[in-house]
Amino acid sequence: MANFSKSNVPQFSVDVYQNEYMAEGAREVNAIATVTSTGGGTVGSAVSAPHLYSVGQTPDAAVAIMVDCSGSMDYPPTKMRGARDATSAAIDAVRDGVHFAVIGGTHVAKEVYPGNGRLAVADAQTRGQAKQALRKLSAGGGTAIGTWLRLADRLLSSADVSIRHGIVLTDGRNEHESPEDLQASLDACAGRFTCDARGVGTDWEVKEVTGIASALLGTADIVADPAGLSADFTQMMEAAMGKEVADVSLRLWTPMGAEIKFVKQVAPTVVELTDRRTEAGPRAGDYPTGSWGDESRDYHICVEVPNAELGQEMLAARVSLIVPQPDGSAQTLSQGLVRAVWTDDMAASTSINPQVAHYTGQAELAQVIQQGLDARKSGDMDGATAKLGRAVQLASASGNEDTAKLLSKVVDVVDAVAGTVRLKARVAEADEMTLETRSTKTVRVKK
Repeated sequence: MANFSKSNVPQFSVDVYQNEYMAEGAREVNAIATVTSTGGGTVGSAVSAPHLYSVGQTPDAAVAIMVDCSGSMDYPPTKMRGARDATSAAIDAVRDGVHFAVIGGTHVAKEVYPGNGRLAVADAQTRGQAKQALRKLSAGGGTAIGTWLRLADRLLSSADVSIRHGIVLTDGRNEHESPEDLQASLDACAGRFTCDARGVGTDWEVKEVTGIASALLGTADIVADPAGLSADFTQMMEAAMGKEVADVSLRLWTPMGAEIKFVKQVAPTVVELTDRRTEAGPRAGDYPTGSWGDESRDYHICVEVPNAELGQEMLAARVSLIVPQPDGSAQTLSQGLVRAVWTDDMAASTSINPQVAHYTGQAELAQVIQQGLDARKSGDMDGATAKLGRAVQLASASGNEDTAKLLSKVVDVVDAVAGTVRLKARVAEADEMTLETRSTKTVRVKK
């Protein structure tokens, strides 16, 4: 494990967990890299690294809140009220000095505050003015989320800051633009700002909301009852205000003949990163991880290595955490190594590292929940029962109690250990959508 450490910037560390011992002929190396960021927030950080800022100085951040104002937000009227109150609560959580804007979203995107293509700088006065502007929000029109995201991107990019963050609230399906248009907007915004997405009520499309969050490296969740919006928005904004390092990438270098089979974040949620690789010089590629505050995340890296003789040892991959610099270079924040050692000791080569085993199960859990719910929607009840039964079994074995509770609202559990379940005849739409939205949330290995 290597550290990047100066007293005035957050410290990053990379710990690699793996069984490096390989049987003769084996070529696949699996490792879990735990990345931890701690101790940010001392004055002067912007001097040593342009992408770092601290609590003690003017925050190097901008945030845009996108509120659904389509016609459906009036049914029931508590929904629009809840959205206004939640946005107001989020504005209260914006730290002094942070640039911010509020966008009203229908089939077009409108600047609610401050207007004229600008961002406001947060202080008591501008927060008050923004909350005043919210009172004029009313529901009417359609839904075209891509237009909201593009306006947010224009506004956020007008500020000379490192941390750019969006929050999207929607209550309906994205019916006023094609899926291709939304995807084009996500592609255009990816890497330019991170974005959390929330669905309120039960009339929205889970895959749309989770797709937005996934593409823009944010979180997704359901708020079934509009009364819960304020607490959720406050928590989201506080998390955004805690981000201190932007544009962090996982750089993987592999030796000649080795190649990366997949890379995925496996905690706190499962996020597939394999297809997001950008080349970074000979035999190296960067995988985006977004913005960081004080937090820890786990990544599963799978490398295919060339065949080797018994007793041979090699570096299978070097894992670096990097942040770009204005001159085009990259600053290395921390490093870890993935190794491969060929042995004829069967006990050594066949034991599975507990971290790797645990997260392989958590990734499968997310996958079988999705497959089970898709099967249920398409009327394949046998397939749904089998997949959701396997999900119950995996959740039980790994101690993922939150997911186990959500599953118990969709199936009757006969035997959790064996994965024997019966589909419930009636399932509340909110319960099914909550399970689908939160299916990628994982639990960490108990140390």
